[in-house]
Amino acid sequence: MPSLELYELPGCPYCAKVKTKLDELGLEYTSHEVPRSHAERTEVEEVSGQTGVPVLVDPDHDVEGMPESDDIVEYLEETYGA
Repeated sequence: MPSLELYELPGCPYCAKVKTKLDELGLEYTSHEVPRSHAERTEVEEVSGQTGVPVLVDPDHDVEGMPESDDIVEYLEETYGA
């Protein structure tokens, strides 16, 4: 199974969109819940260079910090879809 990681914030509709796609594809992932305050999101900033979520990390395919839910959903579909 892939060693996917998702940086997310509970209640974030963009994060929910990505989680729905991960579930649809039956992919296991590690969730990292980020603080509400952008100023405290140092971990996600180190990974992606910005503080927004969601951010996907997929070391199996050299993806080190992909932001933007639409881009993540498209990537997941292309990489792991049928």
